[in-house]
Amino acid sequence: VIPMSQVADPTFSQEILGKGVAVIPSEGRIVAPASGEVVVMFETKHAVSIKADNGAELIVHIGLDTVNLKGKYFEAHVKQGDRVQVGDLLITADLEQIRTAGYDVVTPVIVCNTPDFPDMVCSTGMVVKAGDPVISL
Repeated sequence: VIPMSQVADPTFSQEILGKGVAVIPSEGRIVAPASGEVVVMFETKHAVSIKADNGAELIVHIGLDTVNLKGKYFEAHVKQGDRVQVGDLLITADLEQIRTAGYDVVTPVIVCNTPDFPDMVCSTGMVVKAGDPVISL
């Protein structure tokens, strides 16, 4: 887990969409970081938005500029309106093919309504497994 400031894209590194952390994935299984409802499963399957039960509006964005792949190498396992629990499989991504196509696979996890959570703490610099908490609100 790295700080958002280390992501090589100003939209994320300058926290334009909100505060959060970025995960350098070791496998292509992207799981729900919180329990809630899938608000948007992007058509290109490179990102998903979840409204968490605690009110946090989250985006999990797999890779940088991966929207340009137009869904290639991604498979969605949920759709808009689905209810998810922490750790549920959201998307699988062929990280090796994405890297081979020239894309960085760093995966920002963003709280878009950051101002609603003034006590938010982001934990970085550690190795985590799916479901480990990295943001506390």
